[in-house]
Amino acid sequence: FDETGQADTKQRKIEICRRSYDVLVNKVGFLPEDIIFDPNIFAIGTGLSEHNNYGVDFIEATRVIKQEMPLCHVSGGVSNISFSFRGNNPLRESIHSVFLYHAIKAGMDMGIVNPGMLTLYDDIDLKVCERIEDLLFNRREDATERLMEIASGIEGKKQKQADNKWRKLPIQERLSYALVHGITEFIDQDTEDAYKDLNDPLGVIEGPLMNGMNQVGDLFGDGKMFLPQVVKSARVMKKAVAWLLPLIEAQKGHKSDNGTIIMATVKGDVHDIGKNIVGVVLGCNNYNIIDLGVMVPANKILDAAVEHNADIIGLSGLITPSLDEMCDVAAEMEKRGMTTPLLIGGATTSRTHTALKIEPNYQSDTIWVKDASRAVGVAQNLLGSKDLKQPFVDKIKKEYADIRERRLKRPSKKVTLAIRDARADKFQIDWVESPPMPAEFTGIKVFNDYPLEKLVEVIDWTPFFQTWELHGRYPAILTDEVVGESASELYKDALEMLEKIVTEKWLTARAVFGIFSANSDGNDDVELTHKGKKHTLHNLRQQKQKAGNNLCLTDFIAPKETGLNDHIGAFAVTTGIGIESKIKEFEDNHDDYSSILLKALADRLAEAFAEHLHKLVRTQYWGYANDENLDNNQLINEKYQGIRPAPGYPACPDHTQKELLFKLLDVENKIGIQLTEGYAMYPASSVSGFYYSHPQSQYFVLGKIGEDQLQDYAKRKGVDIQAARKILAPNL
Repeated sequence: FDETGQADTKQRKIEICRRSYDVLVNKVGFLPEDIIFDPNIFAIGTGLSEHNNYGVDFIEATRVIKQEMPLCHVSGGVSNISFSFRGNNPLRESIHSVFLYHAIKAGMDMGIVNPGMLTLYDDIDLKVCERIEDLLFNRREDATERLMEIASGIEGKKQKQADNKWRKLPIQERLSYALVHGITEFIDQDTEDAYKDLNDPLGVIEGPLMNGMNQVGDLFGDGKMFLPQVVKSARVMKKAVAWLLPLIEAQKGHKSDNGTIIMATVKGDVHDIGKNIVGVVLGCNNYNIIDLGVMVPANKILDAAVEHNADIIGLSGLITPSLDEMCDVAAEMEKRGMTTPLLIGGATTSRTHTALKIEPNYQSDTIWVKDASRAVGVAQNLLGSKDLKQPFVDKIKKEYADIRERRLKRPSKKVTLAIRDARADKFQIDWVESPPMPAEFTGIKVFNDYPLEKLVEVIDWTPFFQTWELHGRYPAILTDEVVGESASELYKDALEMLEKIVTEKWLTARAVFGIFSANSDGNDDVELTHKGKKHTLHNLRQQKQKAGNNLCLTDFIAPKETGLNDHIGAFAVTTGIGIESKIKEFEDNHDDYSSILLKALADRLAEAFAEHLHKLVRTQYWGYANDENLDNNQLINEKYQGIRPAPGYPACPDHTQKELLFKLLDVENKIGIQLTEGYAMYPASSVSGFYYSHPQSQYFVLGKIGEDQLQDYAKRKGVDIQAARKILAPNL
């Protein structure tokens, strides 16, 4: 809204958003990707003619806003659209779904809506859908009356078909059905029947199998199918192709594809679940994927691209040092004179980092891919016709250039508080009133084969679903109207595999932790003692622009001058021992779904082990919370005393702190976790960190630090300034 009131028409919505954009971006220096516009969803079907265009005005205004300001986001209060029909929830569910279907296509990114009041667009009766769209797009004057005529008969739930009716379909349709629904039970027999019917193994792939996979790709792209289902479809496809492959090779046939894509997790990084999912999704869309695995150096990636005449190179990484490695790969591609498009993906990557740090190293196309659902569209644009590709890459290059220009124009956010002043304004604990927690145990303890069943009960399931791009909190996600069916099926598969992991001992859980005497000094370091030898943990301090408790983890350890004996803990856990042989078994059986499922479960078990071990330390070994009685939700929500910050996370972003941790606990020799040159832990299903016990200890975000703290930190750590600059680059 502006001085004259709310934006009610298409033109008013666009004008106010343009004006806001100009103020925020061009005058204030705001990043466009940090802006969310809400152009106002108002009720339709009110009986007032001036309200009839409210639905279509929002949709069309959104389309223009996204075209003119593509990095901004559009949101809206979805339930407003159906407010006139309150009391008829099935009808409101259908109106919301029809509205979202069209608004999302126009560019709407997010919405406020009760997920219990949504139904699947494809499940809405065609007659009902047509009458809702008549009202939404103001196509008839009597649209409200015609919708009300049938409103009482609208059903909100999908009627399921009898399970095996599809087995009576013609063979080619059966294959497509099996692919779309991820059913492997009959795939060998159906593939054989299709081969007998066509007498051409390549024809089976290029006919019914690709028809099925094209359906999968379309459904996924339209938001009518979710990631776990897509990965199951890929499993069906791989098993069918594996059955046909000997026949194809006998005929010396070659499978046609849309292009070859090299994929790799960069040097120093071991995380590959996201990369594997992207590979499966692209494979479902008939791209030839060559996955080089994890910890792959630049030369190996680029040599493979040349060897296989790759059409695209995709880089993945999870930890922050991987960002530098991606820059190095891009620079090496430029040095070699390559022109292959480069895709960037992974949890720590971003559009802004790609624009500022990676793309300037490489003159050819460099594209950040947000998640698996975007990968196919990017590949299609890059490998399509010139008419398709050029506008796409020109648009991306302009977006990146705009980001760089805005960064240059943006007012400097220099840290104004000197490190000495930040230390003077540190977080203060009254150590007389609140003394350190005494430790009942000091030294190191190892668990070599910890019972997995004890970890299952403390799993935090919400991140598990996020791995599969199903968003929502557990357990509510299982009954969500949009993703609930897919989430429930995935959860059922997960529980079945989890039972096998435990009973058949697929994985071995190991842990080591230590509790050491410690005190803080006056320069943000923690000095700890183990077996009579002194060690130093170097921490970093917030340098806020205004006063008020500039936090550092060292503040939670009693200073030497108090004369009090404090302690600090360190730990490392893994549930990844033994995973490789099982992963190979699944991959040999063309079962990406089970492979990714196992990796995701191993990660959850590792996090659960970290949670469980911390509880053991608090209640038994350190013993400062021996009367603690918290349920799993309270543990997940960190209602306990003390914290366990991990190197690489916001309070201590320096991954090199793991060197001290691994040295203190002798992690590699004791439990088999290795530290890569990029400071990732291998196996990937591993967690490490420190224990702070004080009741006032808390998590925080370090934020940006100044040049003075950078130099101070380099001196304290005994490293040269350039090495320190590289370690702390994200915080400078």
